[in-house]
Amino acid sequence: MNKIFFKKTKKFILLKDIYNICKYSEKKFYNKKIFGVNNIKDAKNGDIIFFNNLKYEYDVKSTKASACIVNKNFVKYLNKNIIPIISKNSLLDFYKTVGLFYPQSSFDIEEINFLKNTNTFKKKNIFVGENTLIDKTVNIGNNTKIGNNVIIKSNVHIGKNCIIGSNVIIENSLLGDNIIIKSGTLIGQTGFGFNFEKMKRIKFPHIGRVIIENDVHIGSSCTIDRGSLTDTIIGEFTSIDNQVHIAHNVKIGNFCMIAAQSGIAGSTIIGNNVKIGGQTGISGHLSIGNNVKIGGKSGVIANIEDNQTVMGYPAKNIRDFLISKKK
Repeated sequence: MNKIFFKKTKKFILLKDIYNICKYSEKKFYNKKIFGVNNIKDAKNGDIIFFNNLKYEYDVKSTKASACIVNKNFVKYLNKNIIPIISKNSLLDFYKTVGLFYPQSSFDIEEINFLKNTNTFKKKNIFVGENTLIDKTVNIGNNTKIGNNVIIKSNVHIGKNCIIGSNVIIENSLLGDNIIIKSGTLIGQTGFGFNFEKMKRIKFPHIGRVIIENDVHIGSSCTIDRGSLTDTIIGEFTSIDNQVHIAHNVKIGNFCMIAAQSGIAGSTIIGNNVKIGGQTGISGHLSIGNNVKIGGKSGVIANIEDNQTVMGYPAKNIRDFLISKKK
């Protein structure tokens, strides 16, 4: 199955096209072909990446990418096989480069070519409620039940024995078996990524997917954004309470529990068997280890190692938190 749902409109672009975007005057490698965009870890030969965060210093030294859009102060961290393209705003210029390949990926497409023939549903014992629209490209497994006023757009696969509540919207997503999604939840829309240039908002392209593995339970009125360059993933047997927001590129492990009104910012990775209390906020680009417990209303702004229990803002070891409250 194609990893990227969005149509790639160009087979390749030339480095000179990217030089023009970055206002970079270098003429060397002017006609070198770039065949795709990618994140630092997954990039392969022929891809272009961007680098603007020293959290990824180790990864950028080993990346297989052919070129990198980068601020001049970060060039020294690149490995010798990467062609640097100097930019004053590497993230913004990378947005524009992704847009050359995937011009539709910055937006949520509202069109739906809905399925009119329901004979297939009857054969597979699929129940569909009133006023529900399902794109004809959608694949749904046996014994799945879908509520009222649901919209399932293109690029969606739903496994067997799933229950989807009413007023749910799903797009650009792969769902496993035995999944429960309660009413009002939105899955697979673009995430919150943009920049400004000359009084114009430039939205970050989102070419990734949402992948929800088997036996996941998702509560009401949750929002799960699709990935920007990688996929947003929720692991097996994870349970998500009501009104939780999971941003683009987040990876959540197996057997996790996330209580209501929590938010996880983009590109954070959460291990297995993690318990997150209600109204917790977790910053982006963090690593949360296995078997971690985070108390309610905590603010997590740094990595947490395995088997830790933390609480407070900034979140700290539970023992230190309790001692600080006695002072």
